[in-house]
Amino acid sequence: MSMEEDAEVHTKTGKKSNVLPLWGNERTMNMNNLILTNIQASHYFKMNLYELKTYHEVVDEIYYKVSHLEPWEKGSRKTAGQTGMCGGVRGVGAGGIVSTAYCLLYKLFTLKLTRKQLNGLLTHPDSPFIRGLGFMYIRYTQPPADLWDWYDEFLEDEEELDVKAGGGQVMTIGNMLRHFLTKLEWFSTLFPRIPVPIQQKLERQLSDRFPAPPPGAAAHAAVQRAPERRRDFEEYPEERVPPPPPPRVRRSPSHGRDSPAHKRSRTSPPPNRSVRHKERRSRSRSRDRERERHGDRGRNRDRSSRNGHSRHHKSSKDDHSRHRSHSSRDYASELLKERERQRRERDGSR
Repeated sequence: MSMEEDAEVHTKTGKKSNVLPLWGNERTMNMNNLILTNIQASHYFKMNLYELKTYHEVVDEIYYKVSHLEPWEKGSRKTAGQTGMCGGVRGVGAGGIVSTAYCLLYKLFTLKLTRKQLNGLLTHPDSPFIRGLGFMYIRYTQPPADLWDWYDEFLEDEEELDVKAGGGQVMTIGNMLRHFLTKLEWFSTLFPRIPVPIQQKLERQLSDRFPAPPPGAAAHAAVQRAPERRRDFEEYPEERVPPPPPPRVRRSPSHGRDSPAHKRSRTSPPPNRSVRHKERRSRSRSRDRERERHGDRGRNRDRSSRNGHSRHHKSSKDDHSRHRSHSSRDYASELLKERERQRRERDGSR
């Protein structure tokens, strides 16, 4: 073979040619078997997506039907109580309703995308989910050694998308790609495994690209932002927010029960203890005086009530005796009058 023919073959089948290489299993797209079985058996894939024959029709379907990037629809997969190899991340056990995103991802695989079409997905301006499915297509089908070349220029992309079914997990394109390069797990499934040497190389490239901040950098940044925050508070006083409570300081062993400070606090009284003791004693004395006054008042009240009762009882006895003497006196006078009348009658009859 001549050099011209070799160059022509390299142009058609090489890395930069329009024909994309496929890595791994060319029949399953390196997907989990449970997910793939649910895709192929779903009514949406067999009926709706079967009618789509062109790349642009599939892109339009992604635009209208995809709202997240999970493999299962929300609430359709029951993984409660599954452990070990039956856990949710392994993708085995009970299935669910496979998502439209993964059905369309597999539909793209059946179209055998070209490099130009895949680049069109990555830079599509209409929907971040079109771009997201393009990046997932790369993660599932392209050789691990080529992942950095595909993702390099998008690692700092700030476009956001909500990847969770039902919403609640918004991330940027750049953060999602860094997750693809460093993690195998993606919700309830696994990406194809990256060989260890390539994985180590990717982690080194990421650490060089995004170095970790030095220790104390966050505190230094907060000090630098303090004048700006103070100026904002002065300009907009109505937006002031009370500062958060200070963090709880953990006691060191030197402040325990056996520490000198603790012993000193136990042996020596506090500075104003005598004053507080005097005040407490004076308050207790005043309470005792009040209690004695109340007791005297009660005793006087009881004595007066007893005297009044005795006087009332004596007066009632005198009244009763007067009533008895008056009644006996009246009876005697009447008896004398009656005897005098009887005597007169006898004398008159003689």
